[in-house]
Amino acid sequence: MVASETSSVPGFVSELVRAANEVDRLTASEIESLLVRAMTTVRDLREQAGIPGSGTQHDAIVRLDIAAKGVVTFSQERISGFLREAADMVRTLWIIVDTGTVVTSKPSRQIKMDRP
Repeated sequence: MVASETSSVPGFVSELVRAANEVDRLTASEIESLLVRAMTTVRDLREQAGIPGSGTQHDAIVRLDIAAKGVVTFSQERISGFLREAADMVRTLWIIVDTGTVVTSKPSRQIKMDRP
């Protein structure tokens, strides 16, 4: 879980942004590793915030998984976009978790955000 590594989350966001700006200097393996780390971090932060993933192709984690597995098939511009998307997701979820916001869903499928 990310809780034990919370101080490293902002650093990881910076690492993702830096990588997005320097895709041409990274190997496919390095990019794949960053995307896999981002998926794990997003899952952990979602869990902490009470946000369920959909598991469908519309779920951002699924898109990152596709990107990680097919990194050699995408253009540098597309890879940069995936890394920026990952950074944005991690940063946004980190803010939610750091502020203590907890997301709960009602039977009507509406999402309600509660603040402590």
